[in-house]
Amino acid sequence: MRILVMSDSHGDCYAAKSAVLSQSSAEIVVHCGDGADEAEEIRRAFPEKHVVSVRGNCDFCSSAPNCEVFTVEGKKIFVTHGHLYGVKGGLYTAVCAAREQGADILLFGHTHQPLATYDDGLYIMNPGSLRSYESTYGIIDITDKGVLTNIVKLK
Repeated sequence: MRILVMSDSHGDCYAAKSAVLSQSSAEIVVHCGDGADEAEEIRRAFPEKHVVSVRGNCDFCSSAPNCEVFTVEGKKIFVTHGHLYGVKGGLYTAVCAAREQGADILLFGHTHQPLATYDDGLYIMNPGSLRSYESTYGIIDITDKGVLTNIVKLK
């Protein structure tokens, strides 16, 4: 199962759609906030994709939740934008929240800095920003052999 993870598209629908088109095998698209309009556009343009999105600090009129928890292939995934957990000052609070939910994977945005790491049973990913000088997104592959995370530059 391939999951496309994006965040902080800040109105750039073209970049969000380009990321989805570049990862056509991804069955799930996760938007980690600051792109509520783009998440809705992806839902409309790619009805075959399961889209999960959360509200970011710049999604002023969004009714999306602040956090989402869902399970794929036996892996529990905790999604948040990160601003409510102070991720610009460190990951401790967000990691604690993910662990409290029993998550295997933590996905967040807000900092615009891509990150893919592993800490004591928890995969942690910030896909970076789709609207920046070096636009990036993330890929998660969940197989029977385990979890693989990658950060990809948008071309």
